[in-house]
Amino acid sequence: MSYADNIFINMCKDILQNGTSTEGEKVRPHWEDGTPAYTVKRFGVVNRYDLRQEFPALTLRKTALKSCFDEILWIWQKKSNNIKDLNSHIWDEWADEEGSIGMAYGYQQALSHRYDDVNMEGLQKAFPGIIRGTSNVDLDLGRMSYGYGTDAGRETYISNPIAIDICDKFYMKQIDKALYDLVNTPFSRRIIVDMWNPKDQYGMHLTPCAYSMTFNVTQEPGCEKLILNAVLNQRSNDLLAAGNWNVCQYSLLLMMIAQCCDMIPGELVHVIADAHIYDRHIPIIQDLITRETFPAPTVWLNPDKKNFYDFTVDDLHVENYVTGPQVKNIPIAI
Repeated sequence: MSYADNIFINMCKDILQNGTSTEGEKVRPHWEDGTPAYTVKRFGVVNRYDLRQEFPALTLRKTALKSCFDEILWIWQKKSNNIKDLNSHIWDEWADEEGSIGMAYGYQQALSHRYDDVNMEGLQKAFPGIIRGTSNVDLDLGRMSYGYGTDAGRETYISNPIAIDICDKFYMKQIDKALYDLVNTPFSRRIIVDMWNPKDQYGMHLTPCAYSMTFNVTQEPGCEKLILNAVLNQRSNDLLAAGNWNVCQYSLLLMMIAQCCDMIPGELVHVIADAHIYDRHIPIIQDLITRETFPAPTVWLNPDKKNFYDFTVDDLHVENYVTGPQVKNIPIAI
């Protein structure tokens, strides 16, 4: 049995035995036939996964790790909110005719924000190749994006190529600022990427479920490398459809960032405000948690990749992943 299997089984048993029901209450989700989608839920579930011990993939059934990684790259690396850039159909129900899911996820990752604690020396350390430019000089340095404002009254949001002015007002994407801080001030307690953003929620087709990552670095005696840990905050988690999916994809993100910063991936702490099982999923879950389990797979990323923007799905390697049969035709509440 993998550690992830043990957590999942115990979590589902606890919800089924001790959870509260939303039946009869006013709920937003509904089934395809229009029927309200009720849940049995638990509040404030917290699970810890140590990536130094094993990769937290379920073996009760297969989790599509390549698709997990593809979605993380879609949001965090490509910073896309269009399903045409995604190699799966998991977001089709929430996309408009143009393929957009609105101002959620990748849209939020693509926004630039002003940071006054950034300097050129730190940029050169975090992103080798960044050099001081002169005003209005464009430097085509890859897919990262920085902008500068020439004065307090001017806000410049710049995509690629990177445009650099000589001044001290930097505009960066959240993930690039996190990478910058992990290299320059790794013991900071403020390394957070947050996609909730209330001011844009009117334009989100679905507000983010997994909405923030808080990164925290530790150092163990006798260990040369630092250890990168993270807290994944999730407002809502559909345990059958996405329970282990989210765990695996954010474990891969943690591994990816740790590799970029020459750190060891450590603990992923998964905080779920509302962990639930939908009414039509209950019999499927009851069957799933009685299945035979197997040891966790071996999962690793191409060690040659050190730049966050160079990773592709082909850099993910999975070995010895033995699982039970897949659960097919899961009804999805929308």
